[in-house]
Amino acid sequence: MQKHLKIYALLALLSTTGCKKFLEQPPDNRAVLNTPEQVSRLLATAYPGASYVVFAELSSDNVTDRGGGSTDNEFLDPFTFADVRSDQQDSPEFYWDACYTAIAAANEALQVCEKAPNPSAYMAQKGEALLCRAYAHFMLVTFFSEIYDPATAATKAGIPYVTEPEKEVVKQYDRKTVAYVYEMIEKDLLAGLPLIDEKTYSVPRYHFNKAAANAFAARFYLFKKDYAKVVQHANAVFSDGTVVDKLRPWNSRYLQLTAQEMMVTYAKATEAANLLLCETASWYARGIRSSRYGLSRNLFSYYFNFNVVGADWSFLNQAYLGSGGTTSVFFPKVSEYFVRQSVNAEIGSGYVMVPLFTTEEVLFNRAEANAYLNNTASALQDLNAYSSTRFDNYNPGADALTIPKIKNYYGNVSDRDGIILTVLDFKQAEFMQEGMRWFDILRYRIPVVHETIDGKTYRLTANDPRRLFQIPQSAGESGVPQNPR
Repeated sequence: MQKHLKIYALLALLSTTGCKKFLEQPPDNRAVLNTPEQVSRLLATAYPGASYVVFAELSSDNVTDRGGGSTDNEFLDPFTFADVRSDQQDSPEFYWDACYTAIAAANEALQVCEKAPNPSAYMAQKGEALLCRAYAHFMLVTFFSEIYDPATAATKAGIPYVTEPEKEVVKQYDRKTVAYVYEMIEKDLLAGLPLIDEKTYSVPRYHFNKAAANAFAARFYLFKKDYAKVVQHANAVFSDGTVVDKLRPWNSRYLQLTAQEMMVTYAKATEAANLLLCETASWYARGIRSSRYGLSRNLFSYYFNFNVVGADWSFLNQAYLGSGGTTSVFFPKVSEYFVRQSVNAEIGSGYVMVPLFTTEEVLFNRAEANAYLNNTASALQDLNAYSSTRFDNYNPGADALTIPKIKNYYGNVSDRDGIILTVLDFKQAEFMQEGMRWFDILRYRIPVVHETIDGKTYRLTANDPRRLFQIPQSAGESGVPQNPR
């Protein structure tokens, strides 16, 4: 938790009286925050500026050894289920730091909102700050702690839940428990959601708008296994009753796009499916094709040649093979924005826009929750709405998803379990190369096996401690112990 302290060291420096003439004009507009608009600008930094996609995707069953390509530690180590030997872009440590940096910005904004002479004018900013703080902590506890289980959450170590700006150089923190972290997340989430006011945003999809906040709530309650609340918040996302028009048009408009057009389109704020977008420092747009470890042609065929519906995935039309004889397959979902260190520099940083919440995820969460609530008809209705946008030449009669069709595909399973298996398979296909599969692997303790072309096998069992990414050693200075190995 060391790197994000620099923010407050800077703020403290800018507020001192030394070198008075120099400081008469604040060089950083965050040094004086006395209007709602200034707090809003600060909140633009309250979203994690790092991507979890690489280490989540490379730990999942979506990848294999493609036989050739780069072997950067950010890709190699998650593939072998080893602690990642990097603190750079796309590493768990980089993501940890980015989350606590976002939390620091949210806490600073909240302090300004609470101390303002007219707090009522800052309600929208307070709402966004609370949602940002809750989200960053939720992602941290998901990646670095045991998955939530009502039977064990009160005994499993969580992550530090930080609720105030840091004033000490090295402040000490307690991990407390997963149950405590979830309680704090829920408290912030429920307090912040009613305060969200989209009129304060120039581009709502870059902030916690109402739909994104409810999508976050639906995910949170799915992890918490409170299925009635999952449905409640998912319904708020589809409040007008329409679903299909809010999903990505894979079997219509997307079919007409070139790979380059698709990469630009996928993470645009104008796409109805994108509820919340975040710019992240990442090299994934390159690694998705050039890394030795990733989606191969054989694995692609295994996942996409067959499905419970019995029709052809429209995804097949937008899958591209790597060049130079490699076996890599990639979907054109990611476009890199490269920022040079200077005008004439050849080096710099890559940035990727990541959809943090989408309507597809909300629909899947509602279908899964309804399965657990025995609302079979509602779950099937959502899955058929999804299918209507994902299969070539979709025919609502021949291609309709039914319980007999599910049982024929998955075997003698209950209606509930058959729907859940369908949801998990649909999600794996939908979010291929987006890191989302890791969340389901965690929730259902799905084992993962990675094999290399030279015969090595790496196994991640259902209760393997390596399912928890390692907490950075630097956090030990603040009293945060690492995860067991």
